[in-house]
Amino acid sequence: MRKNLTLLALSLGIAFINPLSSVVAQTPNSQPIPVPTEAPPPVLPALEPIDLDSVCTPQNCLGFDEQLWGRGGDKQALLTSIDNSLGYLARNKAIEAYQNYPIQGITLNRVRQSLIRFRQLVVSSGSAAELQAAVRREFVFYQSVGNDGKGTVKFTAYYEPVYTASRVRTAAYKYPLYRLPPDFQKWPKPHPKRIDLEGKNGLLGNKSKLKGLEILWFNNRLDPYMVHIQGSAQIKLTNGQKTSVGYAGGTDYAWTSIGKELAKDGKLPLSGLTMPKLISYFRQHPKELSNYLPRWERFVFFAETNGTAATGSILVPVTPERSIATDKSVMPPGALALIINSFPYPSNGGKLEPRLVNRFVLDQDTGSAIKGPGRVDYFMGSGQLAGDRAGISGGNGSLFYLLLKE
Repeated sequence: MRKNLTLLALSLGIAFINPLSSVVAQTPNSQPIPVPTEAPPPVLPALEPIDLDSVCTPQNCLGFDEQLWGRGGDKQALLTSIDNSLGYLARNKAIEAYQNYPIQGITLNRVRQSLIRFRQLVVSSGSAAELQAAVRREFVFYQSVGNDGKGTVKFTAYYEPVYTASRVRTAAYKYPLYRLPPDFQKWPKPHPKRIDLEGKNGLLGNKSKLKGLEILWFNNRLDPYMVHIQGSAQIKLTNGQKTSVGYAGGTDYAWTSIGKELAKDGKLPLSGLTMPKLISYFRQHPKELSNYLPRWERFVFFAETNGTAATGSILVPVTPERSIATDKSVMPPGALALIINSFPYPSNGGKLEPRLVNRFVLDQDTGSAIKGPGRVDYFMGSGQLAGDRAGISGGNGSLFYLLLKE
């Protein structure tokens, strides 16, 4: 089928090109024909203030976060996440980030004051309805324009995996995770590709430019690759101790979806493809790892973090279900946001079932695949359940930022 489509495309190209070339050839002393050009469309701001009455319905209005209260409520987790953002906003890095923030009216001081006031309201409110009313009274909602200019935002989720690894290479544990090379900033570009650094099978070993930079060794190739994707991991060591690793840097290549590559080759259907299905495929076909993992040319380096919690791009801990990752070139780092999207939750029977959430979060992370105003990655937490939930999360939702009225 793919071959036939290619031939069809080629035949269409010939059909359109040949008549034009024959006309030009018959025109004596022909001059270049001017091609009309259109002015590039104006660049729209990533966030726009909205009228709440235009988006609210009696059944659903922004800011009704019932998950803060009652049995299993996580109010303290939200307060911790707010405090983490306030810590970031007091640093020089935040001052630098907001000096060039492109949306007028969104400033470091306004973001900080908004968090301080919102924290007070969370502490003093006794119900979701009370907090919602106070937020609607005191805050302006800025909506992301999304990936279509109409507010449609694609959601995914990520988590911190827990893997077993060894501090020394053995016959069983032979797939390495590497620390950042000390001279990495001096590496010429284009950087070496993944296949150049670890080989097609991940075992380049002593021939690798990274020899001597190994932090840990895994007993299969997929686990360290998943750590590359997630950016951090908790580690159970073979000697019974525990540690953790976090992102330290990466080569200058774009994200490549291995799932899409498998679908392109007809190995798995793209529709309904989830991370658990992807992992299951590679567990059943381990030799395929050598064919597909090198297609993501980017290579990620790590630092040992000695059991500390996963940390976002603004260098504060990310909080399960209260932290998100966005493109920090267009979204305000550390700011208070609200998301609407469906995520899987365990039911009484143990199955994961979708539930629509209206949830306050803090923007504390980013990712190589998170580009533009139409992408959000939602942090699920650590461990197997978080991974199962993250692996089947997705869909289109909405993203808003909350700032005090001026």
